[in-house]
Amino acid sequence: MAKAAIVILNYNGEETLNKFLPSVIEYSDFPVYVADNASSDNSIDLLEENFPQVRLISLNQNYGFAGGYNEALSSIQGKYTYYILLNSDVEVTAGWDQQLISYLEVDKRLAGVQPKILSFERKEYFEHAGAGGGFIDGFGYPYCRGRVFDTIEKDKGQYDDELLVDWVSGACMAVRADLFHESGGFESSFFAHMEEIDWCWRARCQGYQFKYYGKVKVYHVGGATLARSNPRKTYLNFRNNLSTLKRNLTKATWFRIYFARIFFDLLAAIVFLIRGGQEHAKMVFKAHKDFRKGRNLDFSDRKECKRNGKIQLLLWEYYIRGRKKYADF
Repeated sequence: MAKAAIVILNYNGEETLNKFLPSVIEYSDFPVYVADNASSDNSIDLLEENFPQVRLISLNQNYGFAGGYNEALSSIQGKYTYYILLNSDVEVTAGWDQQLISYLEVDKRLAGVQPKILSFERKEYFEHAGAGGGFIDGFGYPYCRGRVFDTIEKDKGQYDDELLVDWVSGACMAVRADLFHESGGFESSFFAHMEEIDWCWRARCQGYQFKYYGKVKVYHVGGATLARSNPRKTYLNFRNNLSTLKRNLTKATWFRIYFARIFFDLLAAIVFLIRGGQEHAKMVFKAHKDFRKGRNLDFSDRKECKRNGKIQLLLWEYYIRGRKKYADF
């Protein structure tokens, strides 16, 4: 069995692939796969003509991020010990892949690891998706060191460390292949967003750990497939976050948190309205409505696992107490 493979998911990302694949090929020691989610642009022609060394996995429809990775990784199951999942809009650095895999090899309890994720456009700042390591507050809201809501920190070396985290970012994460498949992979119904948080939560409840490794860095554009300004992103984030909670909490804890979340998410919709984001506010309500339709979601049959994050209610700390950066907590 080979050691590792780098797998990039693509959907209509011809320009993005052309821009970022060269750095991946130059700085990677492991085979590079591109799994194409039935793109309608010239992505496949580009790969075949300009990047023949890249191994192509052609999917028969757009399965989204979650389902797309499940399908792609199933097609190479049993060939590799580790996978590195990498967004198509990431610029990597020398030695990045070997360092992440070597870090995983040291500790068998580790299910996954992520590097420091910086902004491609403002390279001295952290990037939204993952930043300096991901956590979950007591009500299920995710946050990162280096990025809390819309407050982005400048990278001053403050997170050049290694740390246990609640989740690692799907923008760039190295994982154990056997565990990914044994745990069922990502939840395909999510389509996109929050699937890595849900998967990490499930794995942690099985006794595995996830770490941030700040000695490796990559640069991420973010929003290459679905921009942050797109209301659909708001919808998917809120809907999938609620689903993640129900899938990973016991029944008693779920009901206690859910009624509070109705109130907190209503406040979030009001904030969207105040800022002129009417469509985003609508998506919050639609997310709750569609989530309630999925009543067949099972409650967790596991004991609740301890979070690594220390914040109980992020909204209170950020908006009421004015603590905008991770260090402020």
